[in-house]
Amino acid sequence: MSKKSIEECVRSSLETYLKDLHGIEPNGVYDMMIRAVERPMLEVVMQHAEHNQSRAAEWLGLNRNTLRKKLVDHKLIK
Repeated sequence: MSKKSIEECVRSSLETYLKDLHGIEPNGVYDMMIRAVERPMLEVVMQHAEHNQSRAAEWLGLNRNTLRKKLVDHKLIK
């Protein structure tokens, strides 16, 4: 069994989403996709970084303040 790449999974999910609309025009797809991918990515990276924001920010290629803002935006921290 071959493993699908993240890109292939996202593409497949988006194709299914658009087909399931049955001709209804989507709205705000970009923001929907960013939020759908960003939150689980932050959760997983923070878990693997043992909730060390500096380490997680480095892994993600973000500065710590940007990471912190994203964590607050997604209600992953207060």
